[in-house]
Amino acid sequence: LLALQIAVADRARLAADAGSRPWVAGLCSVLRCSLPAWQDPAAFSMISRDVRPVVGQPGALQVHASFRNDARWAQAWPSLRLSLSDADGRVIGSSVFTPQDYLEVGADAAALLEPGQSAQIAFRVREPAASTVAFTFEFL
Repeated sequence: LLALQIAVADRARLAADAGSRPWVAGLCSVLRCSLPAWQDPAAFSMISRDVRPVVGQPGALQVHASFRNDARWAQAWPSLRLSLSDADGRVIGSSVFTPQDYLEVGADAAALLEPGQSAQIAFRVREPAASTVAFTFEFL
């Protein structure tokens, strides 16, 4: 009984491990306890990405991207780091975008991305310098 109490009390830490999550999830389904959403940024894969200048708006860039949850469990929407670089590969600007920043107005940022589910996002950013020629995304 003590081991069961410890497992329930420490369920968030145990559920963060891929090896113990299945039995913790089974335990919580029986005991009706909640588990935090799976968090594995490395399990997201970028399918497509595009950053282009906005016509008629100097210094504005339109970002379009799609990504997929390749984890075995549903995951919360990730935060994204967008880094912009110059021709020499130096990062000239970087910013982190939370789901509230990149999801459409009215979308539920607390919803989960199911295993294998893809998502398309779009948002605008200010170009840090006219010398921007490259960009990278990182899931956080």
